[in-house]
Amino acid sequence: MTGVAITGLGVVTCHGSGTRALWDAMMAAPVTDPGPVPDPYANMDVPVVQGVSDADLPAESQALAKTSRLALTAVDEAIADAGLPLGGPATAGSRIGLALGTCMGDASLHEQWRSDGGKPVARFTSALGVASEVAERLGPLSVTTTISNACAAGGFALGAAADLIRSGEADVVLAVGADAYSRVMLACFNRMGAVDPVRCRPFDLHRRGTSFGEAAGAMVVESAEHARARGATVHALVEGSGWTCDAHHLTAPEPEGTQIVRAMRAALDSTGADRDRIGCVLPHGTGTQLNDVVESRALNEVFGAEVPLYSLKALIGHTGGAAASVAAVAAALILRHGTVPPNVPIVEQDPECRVWLPQGRTTPLGFDRIMVNGYAFGGNNVSLVLAGAGG
Repeated sequence: MTGVAITGLGVVTCHGSGTRALWDAMMAAPVTDPGPVPDPYANMDVPVVQGVSDADLPAESQALAKTSRLALTAVDEAIADAGLPLGGPATAGSRIGLALGTCMGDASLHEQWRSDGGKPVARFTSALGVASEVAERLGPLSVTTTISNACAAGGFALGAAADLIRSGEADVVLAVGADAYSRVMLACFNRMGAVDPVRCRPFDLHRRGTSFGEAAGAMVVESAEHARARGATVHALVEGSGWTCDAHHLTAPEPEGTQIVRAMRAALDSTGADRDRIGCVLPHGTGTQLNDVVESRALNEVFGAEVPLYSLKALIGHTGGAAASVAAVAAALILRHGTVPPNVPIVEQDPECRVWLPQGRTTPLGFDRIMVNGYAFGGNNVSLVLAGAGG
């Protein structure tokens, strides 16, 4: 086994904290409606979110803003899962890094400051503040980077983490994506008329936009050789990634999907694997009208209509900068179990979205490679290929 290994997984979503809670929800495929945001200043048409309960976050982190709390919850699980006692013999002499993706960071601190009439707050921060909180938990780091290119940020963070390992700039990297409710972000999507008042319904004929959720996903990434040397369990391999930018429009995807196709093919080319060896795709699939159609056409161009899709956003909502990170954790769980869970049921599939969404039962994973897609405002596209530990 060679390459970049994922040795620790951590996650928190609206379905609870931990990979066990996420997998159980994926297998149950419940239809979960978003609830009202706990924000008296959310003066917008559709003020709803699939939120994470405070009960699923550590009590000792309550003084922090929520995105940082989500990130730390996922990071703590990933570190424990990897058997990585920071500062202990397992990491002695190791160069440890952090690549964190987020849309809004701890924007709630700024929003609360404005709501309070401009009164000073104890911690006034930016997206960089989340990485600072995680770095403080991890201790001295060789490299720390925050990627904030909208809703593809978590996928770019995992790709950057893998690059740091391949280049030899770090021995172990935490790849993290996290986002919590932001009044500004939800209000912007409301102003665009892009929030579905029902729930997130990717590829459904009746979809009316996206619906947001809170989440964080974290992965411990290291070289396979480093993992072997410390006796770590490998959950999956990051075999390849493809990054593109179509620069077509500030918010809308390029209608032909040319750069989305290019990102997927670049990820495949970097693995040396044929497209027919991909057992499942976790699409970006936001539930917005154009995004789902463009991605469906791109998937057909690259794979045909035979590859099964697992639509994670239908289960947990669109989690912003955490979306591709949580999807990568979900992909590692699918590889572990060798099973594609049933998708959350949709009422009627859009005939313009000719993709395979298995529903009602599990589907065997035919090949031990999974593609994860993440797209974002500004035309930022990322595709990642994860492989089973034996790949």
